[in-house]
Amino acid sequence: MFLLIVLNIYEASLKIEIALESKSIGILLKKIEVVAAIIQCGEETLCVQRGSAKLEYISKKYEFPGGKIEAGETKEAAIIREIKEELQLDIIEPKYFSTVNHQYPDFFITMHSFTCTVESKDIILTEHIDQKWLKVQELGHLDWAEADIPIVQKLQKDHI
Repeated sequence: MFLLIVLNIYEASLKIEIALESKSIGILLKKIEVVAAIIQCGEETLCVQRGSAKLEYISKKYEFPGGKIEAGETKEAAIIREIKEELQLDIIEPKYFSTVNHQYPDFFITMHSFTCTVESKDIILTEHIDQKWLKVQELGHLDWAEADIPIVQKLQKDHI
């Protein structure tokens, strides 16, 4: 890989510009692979709010629940495990929806989302501070984590 560093000095400030031959700089950052559940009950979709975090750009943002895939675990097994841990909710037969690749300032995330239909909205939040059940057309009213926004947009476009 070709790496070029250019230094510009302008009015006593130092600006570093990094140009990469490859357009993807995810290789320079920590990369994580996660799963997210689009949990639907009737015509409503579950949205959960993260708590305060040291990373301001994800602190208190809404997201679809889920988490990291463990070594040797399938994506489907990971989403079932994560939802049980985070929401005390059993889901069956998650159906693949989409994959999002997103670069945050200090890490690169690949998020695989799955739709999951449930019969009840009874959940117990173990890692989030709030929950909302919204109709698909209302999802855009929330302050979403950036990686979740393409999922919201696809849900609204596909009328899922």
